Amino acid sequence: MFAIVRTGGKQYRVHPGDKIVVEKLDGSAGDKVTLGDILLAGDGGSLKSTDGLTVAAEIVAQAKADKVTVFKKRRRHNYRRKKGHRQQHTILKIVAIGDHKEAKKAAPKAEAAPKAAVEKAPAARAKETVDTTKAQQEANEVVGTPTENPAPNNEKAAGAPKKAAPAKAKAQGGSTKNAAPAKAAAKKSPKAK
Repeated sequence: MFAIVRTGGKQYRVHPGDKIVVEKLDGSAGDKVTLGDILLAGDGGSLKSTDGLTVAAEIVAQAKADKVTVFKKRRRHNYRRKKGHRQQHTILKIVAIGDHKEAKKAAPKAEAAPKAAVEKAPAARAKETVDTTKAQQEANEVVGTPTENPAPNNEKAAGAPKKAAPAKAKAQGGSTKNAAPAKAAAKKSPKAK
């Protein structure tokens, strides 16, 4: 089942289990939210009545969008104003539409195995890691454009590898390329006529 809901002046098409980024809503992570402004609802190819239908969601996180710089200038009047703005967002996970709840995937239970079976080949462990990362990616998939805080500009804090400083070339003595002649040097050398 799907629904089209309106919140924050925007419309979103949602299914149970989807994650969406909406304008800031009151609440903290883990709180339950009910979206009541439903414009359209349907199941497959047929439409449903929206009378009394609600969408239940859970707040995943409160976040901010990327910084937008607002710069105003009036030329020849020495007028410059620079401001930055980061819009606040709320990331929601849709839990249920009306009475249709998210179908929870049952995780296979690990059974007790003998110690010889516990030791697995490296290829089997790598395959399990790939399967779990795919499952984690599907669970964390966000519908729309997610807004994450950008990495800090400080390279050490961002974890970027250190760049080696380029070796400085020895300065050539007496090179006046792209430089004005020194006054003291001009006085010491006699002018040739």
